Amino acid sequence: MIFRRYAELGSVRLLKEELEAQGIQSKAWTSASGRITGGRPFSRGALYLILQNRTYLGEIVHKGRSHPGEHPPIIDQVLWDTVQAQLASNTAQRTSGTRIRQPSLLTGMLFDCSGHSMTPTHAVKKDTRYRYYVSRPLITKDRSEGSAGLRLPAEEIEQLVTGRVRQWLLDPGSIYSVTQPADPSAQRRLIARAAEIGKSWPQLPALRRRALLAGLVERIDIRADRIEIRLAPTYLGALLDVVATSSPSAADDETQILSVPVRLRRCGREIKILIDSSDWLAKAKPDARLIKLLIRARRFNIALIGSDGVPFASVARRQGVSPSYFTRLIRLSYLAPDITQAILDGRQPRDLTTDKLLAHSRLPLAWQDQRTLLGVA
Repeated sequence: MIFRRYAELGSVRLLKEELEAQGIQSKAWTSASGRITGGRPFSRGALYLILQNRTYLGEIVHKGRSHPGEHPPIIDQVLWDTVQAQLASNTAQRTSGTRIRQPSLLTGMLFDCSGHSMTPTHAVKKDTRYRYYVSRPLITKDRSEGSAGLRLPAEEIEQLVTGRVRQWLLDPGSIYSVTQPADPSAQRRLIARAAEIGKSWPQLPALRRRALLAGLVERIDIRADRIEIRLAPTYLGALLDVVATSSPSAADDETQILSVPVRLRRCGREIKILIDSSDWLAKAKPDARLIKLLIRARRFNIALIGSDGVPFASVARRQGVSPSYFTRLIRLSYLAPDITQAILDGRQPRDLTTDKLLAHSRLPLAWQDQRTLLGVA
């Protein structure tokens, strides 16, 4: 129906509005704990991805090439070709002349320190086009009112954001932390697909990168000392073209925050973005042993949930560990989301090691108590 209606309407914006008016939403999942996630209106980015997903055509995509799949198609070739032609036509209409300009990747996602949205704009100097993101008040208000806001070079902010998101996709621990698979093989496929997209990111078409960002990113906040990228990984499987293989974890409806330390310096009307001297790419060195420990804790938790009444000690023996060690690792699967994310990003305190985590045989389940005990408050 989505494919047919887009072919008839010819506009993703109108399609989105129609789906919302009819109450048609994304798939909802119920986690093992009974929490319902998903079931939200489709974003424009998610709709673009659906309309370009060759899985529905009965194909699979590997390393940028499509191959016949073993599953039956739900979209016929005629409808597929019609939709792709319409998408291509709309793209051509949005460009000027024969030269396709660089799209503004962060449109609708970027907000300044005061919470104002930032709008893409440009200036031409000596036949060179310079792109910017400008705070909304600087555009809508009279300059004489002394409107406050930011004017950021588009290329710099886009490189910082896409670099951080790409790092997240390439980190197996990050993807593992936001998925709760129906089976381990599904999770491995999801992690592998995320890594594949992360590696090929520089070669992806700009519209594909824009669609991925629009589907993953809820918003990006510019702070005085950092950039905060808020991810909503509920649609991660759909975004990575992994359909019906995994479901969100219980924490999926909790926003994942990626942070990039920066400093803002005014240079005339323009704001220069200075990466912190402690450069997050160099400083953020995730501890492989800590991440491996968290992954093992999640696997032990899955084994325990699926044990169907098998005695606790027997489950531990099946995993090749003592009941005491099994208990300590199980508790690590209930770490506060921000502590887990700090470990995955390499931002945990230097003294937070595997030995320190395992030393707490009675790690509290209350998140604030965990933060206090582990020094992550």
